[in-house]
Amino acid sequence: ESTHSALSLDSCEYYQTEIFDQLPSVQAIRPEQNKQGFWESCQASQGGPEPGEKISHGHLSRGPKDKTSTQPLRNLVICIQGKRETRDRRKIQISNIGFWESWRRSQSINRKRVWAQMVGALSGLLPWQHTLHIIEGRFGVGVKAYFVFLRYLVYLNLLHCALIWGFILGPTTFYGRSNSSEPLRFGGNDSVLDFFLGSGYLDRSPVFLGFYTRGSLNLPCLNTPLLYLAGILTILFLSLIMVVRRMTVGYKHTWMLGKRYSTNVSYKIFCGWDFTIQDPSAATLNHSFIRNDLKLFLEEQSFSLRKAQRTLSQRVHLFLLRFILNLLVLSLLGGAFYLIYFATEISLKESVHSFSGFRLVLHYLPPIILTFVNLFLPEMFRKISSFEDYSFTTQVNVTLVRIIFLKLASLGIYLFFVFSTTEHQHHRDNTFGREMYKLCIFNFLATFCYTFLFNYPMKLVQEKYPSSLLTRLLGKQRFLIPFNVLDLVYSQTVSWVGVYYCPLLPMIGTVTLTAMFYIKKFMVLRCCVAEQRMFRASSSSVLFHFMLLLGLLMAATTLGFNFYQQDRTMTSYGPFGNGETVFNVTRVCVDSLPKLAQTVLHYLSSEAFALPLILAEIIILTSYLSRGRANQKAIERLKDMLVMV
Repeated sequence: ESTHSALSLDSCEYYQTEIFDQLPSVQAIRPEQNKQGFWESCQASQGGPEPGEKISHGHLSRGPKDKTSTQPLRNLVICIQGKRETRDRRKIQISNIGFWESWRRSQSINRKRVWAQMVGALSGLLPWQHTLHIIEGRFGVGVKAYFVFLRYLVYLNLLHCALIWGFILGPTTFYGRSNSSEPLRFGGNDSVLDFFLGSGYLDRSPVFLGFYTRGSLNLPCLNTPLLYLAGILTILFLSLIMVVRRMTVGYKHTWMLGKRYSTNVSYKIFCGWDFTIQDPSAATLNHSFIRNDLKLFLEEQSFSLRKAQRTLSQRVHLFLLRFILNLLVLSLLGGAFYLIYFATEISLKESVHSFSGFRLVLHYLPPIILTFVNLFLPEMFRKISSFEDYSFTTQVNVTLVRIIFLKLASLGIYLFFVFSTTEHQHHRDNTFGREMYKLCIFNFLATFCYTFLFNYPMKLVQEKYPSSLLTRLLGKQRFLIPFNVLDLVYSQTVSWVGVYYCPLLPMIGTVTLTAMFYIKKFMVLRCCVAEQRMFRASSSSVLFHFMLLLGLLMAATTLGFNFYQQDRTMTSYGPFGNGETVFNVTRVCVDSLPKLAQTVLHYLSSEAFALPLILAEIIILTSYLSRGRANQKAIERLKDMLVMV
């Protein structure tokens, strides 16, 4: 793995490598190209061919497109003399291939150069590049991976905002709502507390589901309910594609660079320096990159040595200890789930009969309990994992898995209690949207208060009284990656779960995530010190996106259950008013289509289409499985070659 993020385009959370060009699945696509590249490399190493051979070789290259012959000379893995001879050989080839072929090749090279310059210019426009560079130099690639992940979520929510405008807000703005809809105005019963509770004026605003009703756009296949449904499903589907793609690409690199792959320490020391650096601050950052990489390498080697030296009795004792600690973790989770149930029941039953100040506290009682559980239990999980004798990277990943189970399970139980304690569908949609809105707002407020009311004052006390008893008891503050990553996953899951009931939640999430970036930047650079133990960010990046995938599946499950409840009770709200449901609206649209389209759609949704679909999936999976096995064997051979070198 490389830690030189200054040379990467997107902080290189997935480290690129040329080993993919050696895989059988890649070589099978271009057999003639491999033959051509081998011919040119052999000629370069042997001093070049005779002039007659160069001409014939140039004519042969008119076949399949050769990657090696069009590569820039600086990318060819040959010596300087070989590059010079390759350059001369290309000139002779160009002079013998004719005007049209020469013009086509020159245009291809120019297009590649322009594209490379455009990519370089656009990568320089990415926000927070300098901040990420500083954070990586001071705290390592692991902390930087958190901020890259946070920036990715900001991009994802911006995409969601564009989809919400195109499918929901835009048509409602241009075509209006139904004639029976009341105009939006601030009434006498409304108050400022409505912006915190999601009730009153805010409940009638575009923030929630009830605002969007049928307007003048009322065609069978183009109306407000269908556009609303299409917008929500597009958000979930695109999110699924983006998350799965990043997770699979990251897993491919992590699997390829497995535990048996190790870069030579001499290479890290003697070849890791960037000799183009002239600025002293950049040189200091590069020193930090190399130092953090060496610390990580030595930490992993030390743990591997200790693990290999364990006796049988030590292993049995360790397994027994881990079993007991996992029972303790399950007990803590059970107690947390009961506390959430108790808080939800009190909040939904007693908040209506209380005065305004106490009513605000009761409304926010479930978010307060969820935040308290998500702050207290992860710290206990971190302490528990420190006794299980894992490597630091494995310890971080185990803690991540436990915390994500805590956060997603607690959120799922909370949603189940809201569904089960609300009787009517209309009230359930209102309550559900308000609860997701309050969770989103309270998560941001908790992050802000924890940073500026706890972390920063504690840092000031440590700087002013470094030898006091309180300073020694609290210790130095460190940026705990598992806790902060799971906060991001939790907030994004809340946004996905609530986007159907609160369409403007992605916009609120974009603002809060952007503000959170600067809050966490202040916390890291001003209040925290670097971890003494480093860990690799590549495997954790895969885990980050796997957690996002779990949150997305929870959101899809919640939405599917809501559609089922609508169809069963025939009561709905907002765009699906007047007894309409998702299934009724889509059925009307399908019935209005031409006969051929109806026949095709009915066939695609029937059991007769299931058999060819399953057969196609089996063939595709078998192909990918066989290709993966061939790639795995090739990777093992290449790793052995690297070890021998």
